[in-house]
Amino acid sequence: MRIALPEYCLVVLIGASGAGKSTFAAKHFAPTEVISSDACRAWVSDDANDQTVTADAFDVLSYIVRKRLAGRRLTVVDATNVRPEDRAGFVRLAREYHAHCVALVLDLPQAVCEARNTERTDRQFGGHVVRGHIRTLRRSIKRLRREGFRSQFHFQSVAEVDAVRIERQPLWTDKRDEHGPFDIIGDVHGCFDELRALLDRLGYGVTQTRGPDGAAFAVSHPENRRLVFLGDLVDRGPKVADCLRLAMDAVAGGAICVPGNHENKLLRKLRGRNVQLTHGLAESVAQLEAEPPAFSERVAKFIDGLVSHYVLDDGKLVVAHAGMKAEMQNRASGVVRAFALYGETSGETDEFGLPVRHDWAADYRGDPLVVYGHTPVVEAEWLNRTICIDTGCVFGGRLTALRYPEKALVSVPAAQEYAAPARPLKPATGKGEEERLDSRSAQQRHDDTLDMDDVRGKRFIATQLRGTVTIREQNAAAALEVMSRFAVDPKWLIYLPPTMSPSETSALPGLLEHPQEAFDYYRRAGEQRVICEEKHMGSRVVAVVCRDEKTAAGRFGVPPGEGPAGALYTRTGRRAFDNDEWETALLDKLRRAADAQEFWRRFETDWLCLDCELLPWAAKAKELLARQYRPVAAAARMGLAKAVDALARAERQGADVAALLSRHRQRAETATAYAEALEHYAAPAESLADLRLAPFHLLATEGAVHIDRDHGWHMATLAGLCAADETLFTPTPFKVVELEDDTSTAAATTWWETITAAGSEGMVVKPWGFAPPEPPESENAQRRLQPALKCRGREYLRIIYGPEYTAEEHLTRLRQRSLGAKRSLALREFALGIEGLERFVRREPLRRVHECAFGVLALESEPVDPRL
Repeated sequence: MRIALPEYCLVVLIGASGAGKSTFAAKHFAPTEVISSDACRAWVSDDANDQTVTADAFDVLSYIVRKRLAGRRLTVVDATNVRPEDRAGFVRLAREYHAHCVALVLDLPQAVCEARNTERTDRQFGGHVVRGHIRTLRRSIKRLRREGFRSQFHFQSVAEVDAVRIERQPLWTDKRDEHGPFDIIGDVHGCFDELRALLDRLGYGVTQTRGPDGAAFAVSHPENRRLVFLGDLVDRGPKVADCLRLAMDAVAGGAICVPGNHENKLLRKLRGRNVQLTHGLAESVAQLEAEPPAFSERVAKFIDGLVSHYVLDDGKLVVAHAGMKAEMQNRASGVVRAFALYGETSGETDEFGLPVRHDWAADYRGDPLVVYGHTPVVEAEWLNRTICIDTGCVFGGRLTALRYPEKALVSVPAAQEYAAPARPLKPATGKGEEERLDSRSAQQRHDDTLDMDDVRGKRFIATQLRGTVTIREQNAAAALEVMSRFAVDPKWLIYLPPTMSPSETSALPGLLEHPQEAFDYYRRAGEQRVICEEKHMGSRVVAVVCRDEKTAAGRFGVPPGEGPAGALYTRTGRRAFDNDEWETALLDKLRRAADAQEFWRRFETDWLCLDCELLPWAAKAKELLARQYRPVAAAARMGLAKAVDALARAERQGADVAALLSRHRQRAETATAYAEALEHYAAPAESLADLRLAPFHLLATEGAVHIDRDHGWHMATLAGLCAADETLFTPTPFKVVELEDDTSTAAATTWWETITAAGSEGMVVKPWGFAPPEPPESENAQRRLQPALKCRGREYLRIIYGPEYTAEEHLTRLRQRSLGAKRSLALREFALGIEGLERFVRREPLRRVHECAFGVLALESEPVDPRL
């Protein structure tokens, strides 16, 4: 006997003790799919037969079933379940999670059950127990459908049980293996002429011929795109029959259609039900009555076969007439179908007599895109990965299609207003000029408030470059403190730069870092070319620059008058300047430079994001220099000078202090070297004219994150920007190094020695490609290639490790430093930074973009040696 089960359902096994339920379950289902009451008793009490813990055992069983159904997993309950009250809880769970509830009844003869129980050494009870089970089962199984079981199968012999073959079938809603591309069309409502015009714009060929009940249509696309109709083909408009014919013929040729609430009402009328001829149904009925009778029957059969919603493209896309909550997607129940047809209402009506609907899209947190219609809107706008594309064609608006996966909207205007809307499409806001000029999208207005639950607690952030990055709860708490008190407006935080690991420790005398270790690292990884960029002595700054205030409002959701059209912030999300005038003036200079280099035209963008160094360091660390570094350096020099002077006097007076004096003179020299190294960082920054910006990455522009470009492209592109304003920009000097060419590596090493001797911090060595490739799956994750390694100069490291770090006893200790944690941190932060940019460019909700920036900041609180 073949049994077809939905691939998502709750299976309840019903049968007396000894009926073979566990054996049946083990034969037909995976061990993880079967939740056994006996196993739950054993987990609770260490004894599968301990009936005194039955209540606790079933609490555990129900908890596991609930979690599996929430995750949309087929689940099998292995218990006797012979009484209706035993089964009722599972039926409720199936309804709660919109799962088919299936009863498999093993109603075997009493003698078989008793014989099997007799053979079991782990269970001893009399035959009266089995007899009681069988009597109770047979009294109640006729009511299984009334109890709520969607399907039931009854086996009355061992032969019938042995003959069972189970097949799993996807739900009708499940079209995840269909990938499109799709053209999804909103509510048509009988606007046939507009539908034809829209299909022309979308590139479809429509051939009309004569069919048995009127016109017949053949619809095709030269690129094999597929149409998806979101329902409400009927009512209100002038050519309902033609719209139905075209849609039905298109579906017969491979198109997809979901039902709308208007089709649902029309079907009830066609089936002879007593329905009110309101909301345009009268027009549909009148038009269908003018058609041959066979056409109405064809329409009824077509509508009756429509499925509530579909999940497409590996679960990335959901289409439904009125929308679909995440917890309902790819599930089947009356509640799911009702939501797909009508949405969610409060039970109240508004001043126009229409149902008050809950804004489910405002609370949507699912990953799939949801495309729907039902409630006409003036403009189709994305909100939390959902979009309503009913733009009120029948009310004189437009007929709109969404092209997927491109996410491009295509519309045609209505030829006229065919019906007057009960609720005006353009509400009279009466909110004044400021509201009228607000060009922010629905998503941006919604994102004015972020939900703390989206960032707090332990989190798992999916990235394209490194899989899932885990954020620990304690790190999230630390990041929340910084974000809530110090960070810039989260709308600007589309990217935070990663930390950077140093190269392996050098074994050369007097050195802790040297370029050769970086070159060897990338050479071992198979890289043939790297780029060496001078590491400026400044502060890391991200510059987000908008072309104008309109772009700041329309793309970033920052209304006019709420700050400059852009932002400058540090790698911890803080403002680069406390001085508003400096930030505004610097952004203006950046904007003018982009104008001069035609960046907006070249990249087809109205905004850009740059990774830069802000020079000098004192521009950001003026107070730190004044309160900490300089006083320490001055005190060390003064104290050591006094000690050397005292020891010299003692030596002249005959004291044996030569060794001590020599030691202190060395210490005094290192203190002087420390102070001199520090002064390279202490250049004054008293005015805007003292500032310089050194860009080294053009991270993103509209529609593109430029990680597919090599570092040479970034340097060349930004050289043009730097040339536009030499009073602001400082180009980043760099060398391209061929790793297999000893002359090339030697030249780069000499360059490093030269610039560090002149006071430079050092250089950053990067693989030629921006995003290093992933290692083969067979290799350890630790083999992932670092996106950059810093190689700092000998004297700069004196600031980091202390004036005397070059003494051999200190170098010996410092060479034991471990880089593993730092390198893991760099990889995770790099992946999160790029993921945030990708999400912003894809126009995902701010919470999704902000999650990545928040993740970088959270990782910064991990315990890693700050000197690295």
